Amino acid sequence: MELRHLRHFVALAEELNFTRAAARELIVQSGLSSSVRALEREVGAQLFVRGIRPVRLTAEGLALLPAARHTLEAAAAAQQAVHDVRGLLTGSLRIGTYPVDMRLLPLPVWLADFSRAHPGLEITVKQAGGLTMARMVAGGELDCSLLDPLPGKVPGLRVLPLATETLVVACPAGHPLTSERDVTLERLSREPFIETDPSWTTRTRIDSAFAAAGLSRRITCEVADWTLLMNLVGAGLGVALVPPSCARAAGTDSPGGGPVALLPLAAEPLVREIALVLPAGQASSPAARRFAAYTQSKVTGRAA
Repeated sequence: MELRHLRHFVALAEELNFTRAAARELIVQSGLSSSVRALEREVGAQLFVRGIRPVRLTAEGLALLPAARHTLEAAAAAQQAVHDVRGLLTGSLRIGTYPVDMRLLPLPVWLADFSRAHPGLEITVKQAGGLTMARMVAGGELDCSLLDPLPGKVPGLRVLPLATETLVVACPAGHPLTSERDVTLERLSREPFIETDPSWTTRTRIDSAFAAAGLSRRITCEVADWTLLMNLVGAGLGVALVPPSCARAAGTDSPGGGPVALLPLAAEPLVREIALVLPAGQASSPAARRFAAYTQSKVTGRAA
């Protein structure tokens, strides 16, 4: 079984399109098709359902995909072991993240510095919801990710804390909440809510807090962008619980509405964490382990 056949299989399994997969692997489409058919002959099973759009994996293809990814990662690790002797880091680093304010964690600066220190490394960045990215790291689609590691949601992953922040209440500047002494979850449950997508870990933390308090709330809008969320709050469509860094990055002056006030939540604080997660032990790639050590040194330096 040739590694290139496995690589072409994984590319098609992830792109679900022959044209895109061939372009990703820098080969012609017929070459990709021949490579996949050679692998199918090798394993004795059809791996894709062809003739439909998008292309779909068969049950055998779904079973092979995790093992194929791990085989390619093991081959990359073996090659890296040789490069380590020469002090080189090559291959790729596929990192996931969600929007993080530069003042909280300067991820773009870190990635740029890390790239300059390892010019033989190809770095790619993907944005998605925290729960989605945790599954992608566990499944080998990402090498590591910045996310909020909810308890029990990242089994088998190594979690390296980087920062924490306490959620605050966002409401229009003239809202009655701004004149109240204590803003509680019970009080907020009487207001219409602007929320993020259910796949976001911040949303999961908020949902869990209301459920634990035996409270329900009316969600009027669900968005996947902090700037839009803040604009909707400023326009008076509802209130929200937001990370301060995301509120600052989005701005508290809404062009489509009025200014937004940020208020502390009374009683038990709601805290979101930001951590780098990667597969535990040797299951992680050399690039992910090196980047993890780099981020830890940066966090230690910021705290000093």
